[in-house]
Amino acid sequence: MTNTEAPPRPELAGRATELVDLIRKHAGWQEENRVLHKEVLQGLRDTGLLKMRVPVRYGGYESDTSTVCDVIAELARADVSVGWTMNTWMIGCWLAGLFPDEVQDEIFADPDVRIGNSVSPNGMAVPTDGGYLLNGRWPFSTGILHSQWFAHSAVMAVEGGDPVPVVIAIPAADLTIVDDWHTVGMRGTGSVTTIAENLFVPQARVLPMLPLILQNQHLSERNADSPVWRVPFSPSAAALAGAVALGTARAAREAFFERLPGRKITYTNYELQVEAPLTHLQVAEAAVKLDEAEFHVRRAAGRLDAKARTGEPWTMEERAVARMDMGAATLRAKESVDVLNTASGGSSIYSHVPMQRIERDMQTISLHGVLHPNTNLELYGRVLCGLEPNTYLI
Repeated sequence: MTNTEAPPRPELAGRATELVDLIRKHAGWQEENRVLHKEVLQGLRDTGLLKMRVPVRYGGYESDTSTVCDVIAELARADVSVGWTMNTWMIGCWLAGLFPDEVQDEIFADPDVRIGNSVSPNGMAVPTDGGYLLNGRWPFSTGILHSQWFAHSAVMAVEGGDPVPVVIAIPAADLTIVDDWHTVGMRGTGSVTTIAENLFVPQARVLPMLPLILQNQHLSERNADSPVWRVPFSPSAAALAGAVALGTARAAREAFFERLPGRKITYTNYELQVEAPLTHLQVAEAAVKLDEAEFHVRRAAGRLDAKARTGEPWTMEERAVARMDMGAATLRAKESVDVLNTASGGSSIYSHVPMQRIERDMQTISLHGVLHPNTNLELYGRVLCGLEPNTYLI
């Protein structure tokens, strides 16, 4: 099957919605055990959601960015840890689709393969016969506990020159795991640290990062004409990550309104919170901020899909806007969650009340090095002022 002979694409966002109750059933367990539940993993597999960014020749769907964002937001609405892990796996699948086709034949032998990834080059690859020896230590290795492969970032030693950043495809079983994921938020992602010690990596599994990011050059011949792989890395990853923040804000809204009927405002004359003008102001403010977060995610995804269809090149400002959209979506989503958390009162601090977990997860997302609103807004401002970006992840 060629890339142009795609199978019928199911309505995947609806399939994600069908999983919401199952995921919520296990949300507390996932947080306590710092890992995704086996029934949640099976649900993701049974619904075909793991195939969204798998090439069609391996039985995947090659879903567009808008579809993937819709699915991720729905999964995050159920449990942020599931949404974030799916976001990581979809970026991992996309990265795998850039490697030489013979490497993809190995990685995508199972079309439901789960591929984690990291973008921090915390390893060093040194040339050796037939490939490289890799040493490194990567914190925040989301998905590794359930992944068959991992796309780690590193720097490659170059004789007589400066090291260059690369992406390396590694079987998950080849990595050493350090169980250090003891956090206040997004605990279910199991984002432990991974280590490689003198690990041999064949040359075909090492992909130069800068040509990939800046010129969209990759090593796959069979994916070259697919719209999914005709977009730059950073804008594509940014849209998916922003969808997690959007789903988190939706979760907060739903959790708040589920508890609103019958609640009072303690130490006031309001027997019903729903009748208080303060409540009306709070829910309206949260709703507006949620709408703004959705705007940024949908704009980012729509731009990617439109430019992927036409093959139109990306300007530096468009790349910066993509990062800004992610940061702005995260900022507005966090503000929406914060308003509703404040309006939820003291009873929301109990561990069985979803709002307290949603608030902690949202805070954790907003502190992520790539999603951090301040970082992304500064980058956008630099480009608007005619300066060079202060990162290669653009």
